[in-house]
Amino acid sequence: MRRRVVVTGLGCVTPVGNDVATTWQALLEGKSGGAPITRFDSSNHKVHFACEAKGFDSGLYMDRKEAKRSDLYTQFALAGAVQAMADAGFADGGFDPLMTGVIVGSGIGGITTFEAQHEVLRGSGAKRVSAFFVPMFIGDIAAGVVSMRFGAKGPNFATQSACATSAHAIGTAFRHIQYGDADVMIAGGAEAAVSEMAMAGFANMQALSERNDSPQTASRPFDVTRDGFVLGEGSGILILEELGHANRRGARIYGELVGYGATGDAYHLTGQPENHEGLQRSMRRAIEDAGLAPADIQYVNAHGTSTPMNDSNEIRAIRTVFGTSADTINVSSTKSATGHMLGAAGAVEAIFGLLAIMNGMIPPTINLTKQDPECNLNCTPNRPVKRDVSAVLSNSSGFGGHNATLVLRRLAG
Repeated sequence: MRRRVVVTGLGCVTPVGNDVATTWQALLEGKSGGAPITRFDSSNHKVHFACEAKGFDSGLYMDRKEAKRSDLYTQFALAGAVQAMADAGFADGGFDPLMTGVIVGSGIGGITTFEAQHEVLRGSGAKRVSAFFVPMFIGDIAAGVVSMRFGAKGPNFATQSACATSAHAIGTAFRHIQYGDADVMIAGGAEAAVSEMAMAGFANMQALSERNDSPQTASRPFDVTRDGFVLGEGSGILILEELGHANRRGARIYGELVGYGATGDAYHLTGQPENHEGLQRSMRRAIEDAGLAPADIQYVNAHGTSTPMNDSNEIRAIRTVFGTSADTINVSSTKSATGHMLGAAGAVEAIFGLLAIMNGMIPPTINLTKQDPECNLNCTPNRPVKRDVSAVLSNSSGFGGHNATLVLRRLAG
């Protein structure tokens, strides 16, 4: 028998808050993280805004020397992990290091470090490139740093599947606990890609919104006027724990992770097949893995990027999978507030799903003023909805045709 897995700790850094409570309140209040870019001079770029994390203080989580040797994405990851471990009651130990693992991924990794050291190479020569360049840049280093902070010696690695990265991290950590490889897993993702190269690349492939005159309303999933996503950054970390282990120590439980589906489109570098057939299979597998029926789910946190292709395609996929129960669910895209946090998105959105269960409140899709007729579900426009939520489905997809779906539910007896 597979062991049951619950969530006992949450941590995040987002464009609308530097912790879980602040972020959740901002979501319910309909706040947007969109603002002009401060990280670099964007005057020569097509897009001059993003959803940056604001007021983040790495000094709360690491000393100045460690911060100097850590890319911002690693700083975000460690911040989320420290918050989540404290939230779970593990700040001072209480777990077996040999049975505690870390899976923390990043879609892009330390791109700001890469850009800075490339400038050093071109300007001053090879001998001036930092000896810390490689461990600052590589996409697995955040998982390593988190494991060293807590002495976690169980399964330890990173996932990388673009915007599905942290959903895959959580799903893989889920399996490790189910099959006895670990009792506790620190899982999620981090991203810090508001950089010159990333912004230019995404803009030139016409993936980004170009609403430079209105950053706060630029991310508008399911709206007929959507024109692209808004780049976000931050981290989301969950503490997954075997149910018996959590119960024995009297842990507070947010909910149970019950289903995971992962599929590939095998279709296109950045596009999706019609009606997103791959995502349909991911959702079906997750729901079946959970032992539930579509009618048992009240809320879908959609991938909902605010791009013309994704949103209508995803809605058609949801409608196909949910069938006659599709019109009874609430759907929302919290990327309307946070922007698209790439490799951190799936974990942050899983956190929102758990909070919806805990609080009986579904976060809205803000900036949804004229819903696209092709997005013909209840997309929870602009205001949160009070509703009893016992089960949530959360979707993530990524360039390369990667799909991951998580199903979370209120802990059953």
